[in-house]
Amino acid sequence: MKIINYEQRYEQDVITLWNKILKADTLTALKFRKQVIFDDNFDSNLCYIALEDEQVIGFLLAMKRKFPYLERGLEPTRGWVNVMFVDENYQRRGVGGKLLMKAENALRELGCKTITLGAYSPSYFFPGLDEENYPSSISFFEKHGYKSGEMNFSMKKDLHGYTISEETMEKYREAQNQGFSIINFDYSYALDLLEFAKKEFGGGWKRNALISMQNNLAEDCILLVLDKDKNICGFCMRMIDGNPMRFGPIGISEKVRNYGLGGILFDFMQAEMTKRGIYHLYFVSTDVPGRRFYERHGVQVFRTFIDYDKTL
Repeated sequence: MKIINYEQRYEQDVITLWNKILKADTLTALKFRKQVIFDDNFDSNLCYIALEDEQVIGFLLAMKRKFPYLERGLEPTRGWVNVMFVDENYQRRGVGGKLLMKAENALRELGCKTITLGAYSPSYFFPGLDEENYPSSISFFEKHGYKSGEMNFSMKKDLHGYTISEETMEKYREAQNQGFSIINFDYSYALDLLEFAKKEFGGGWKRNALISMQNNLAEDCILLVLDKDKNICGFCMRMIDGNPMRFGPIGISEKVRNYGLGGILFDFMQAEMTKRGIYHLYFVSTDVPGRRFYERHGVQVFRTFIDYDKTL
């Protein structure tokens, strides 16, 4: 067995093995290229293929930022193992350990002091480890010194037959009496929304809104909450990855979170989706408080992930 740096001539073999092993996360060549080799930070010196007689038996993709990511910058002491898998016929033979050791050594040489599994923003395949679909991953990484952290959840909802409840409409009327309103995005609010998203929630949220505007999708995909002075105090959106069913993010300014605006806004977005013939809603990751919020609105967990990190 030998480990080499990524070479594109093995692309189809890597994808074939990926789809064989990672059955809950299959992909096409287009998606693979977009999220692996076309990523600005891709480095073939951090991407490895394990070979046995020219047969691909394992793969590992690691990342270290070469370009700043919004307010996070270069995160110079942080690296990622985005994805890793080994052919079932070669597991428990040390292949995974050798791939991981090679990545850890390379990241250490580049100045990394912490390695995070999966949750590489903004283009991760996994927000953590999935114990249900890949149970052996937990024991493998814990054996190699990775420590568990917070849980996060992928959630979904069937929107067939969805209508806004009278309870929600009553809450909205009460909010209107306080001067609040919910409107579809208008480009006259473009700069205000970008500033609001960055100030209240960070550069990643600003980036999502900006991309929607750049692609001329914002009027169709973003809702705004305005206060009595017509200033933005909340927003939500969908389609951040091009999939019309993908919901989020959603956020309300901290100073007005006692008016129930988040729940009203979420219900309004569900109604907007059904108007457009979109009858399924999902998102990839929320935390425990987020899960409680969405479950009150009939959204169900369909995958659970656990954060894992290692200090080098």
